[in-house]
Amino acid sequence: MPLRAPRLWIGSTEIVALADGEGPFFSPRTEAFPEATAAQWAEADRYDPGAVDAEGRWRLQFRAYAIRSERGLTVVDAGIGPADSPAASWAPVPGALPESLAAAGIDPADVDTVVLTHLHTDHVGWAVVTEAAVPSAGGAVDGTTSTGGRRPYFPNAEYLLQRAEFDALDALNPQLRETLTDPLAAAGRLRLLDGDTPLRAGRAVATPGHTPGHQSVLVADGRELALVTGDLLVHALQLLHPELAYTHETDPEAARHSRERMLGRETATTLHLATPHLTEPFHSA
Repeated sequence: MPLRAPRLWIGSTEIVALADGEGPFFSPRTEAFPEATAAQWAEADRYDPGAVDAEGRWRLQFRAYAIRSERGLTVVDAGIGPADSPAASWAPVPGALPESLAAAGIDPADVDTVVLTHLHTDHVGWAVVTEAAVPSAGGAVDGTTSTGGRRPYFPNAEYLLQRAEFDALDALNPQLRETLTDPLAAAGRLRLLDGDTPLRAGRAVATPGHTPGHQSVLVADGRELALVTGDLLVHALQLLHPELAYTHETDPEAARHSRERMLGRETATTLHLATPHLTEPFHSA
């Protein structure tokens, strides 16, 4: 069955959801959110029933987003990646991002900007790939050539990462230096940001807490906004109760502040959320 590419329009800017995979979380969801009450879980399950399976496990979507405007083409995050990606130890690889890009009419060579919200492995999987994992023109993985080298999957894009995230790399996942940041730097494709930064479409917004240099992307047209959240929101619990801490946040207090700051918009503003892990790709805050 062909992949869908759901879309949201903010003025003349198109935001496209790019599915990469889905599967259960690696630990019980009550351990991920130990402070959540039974009533809060029930509320979250009514809001997003697809996020819990028949065994009561947390079921995640893994997706990236494309932001397409007359000024350029940006991809936010790079999913779980191919079979040999850093997320292979826990995520349902290989991901389907190449097929999702094709369904959206996007050639990786046409992407001019890749925003990496943070350095967790389920958000960087397709950023840099081995030659053996490069999908062929037909969408399948082409294993006919394998040089052992690594190259940016989006060959003409500038990859944007917050400097605070880069500086925390050894604490987050030192293996990503060899598999991700060094190849990007060697290709001249890595650009470090210091806080909020204008993009061709929208702007990168520092939203630290989940990781030290976590960032999101905000697209605005008048009073209508869309926030590509990254892991600022990983579950409906955090949308309904932004104060709830998530076990896998580096700094829960900073993460709470980032959520409350971004979700606490004026009532006259319409805020759409584009989330990587909730069942549906777009939500209204």
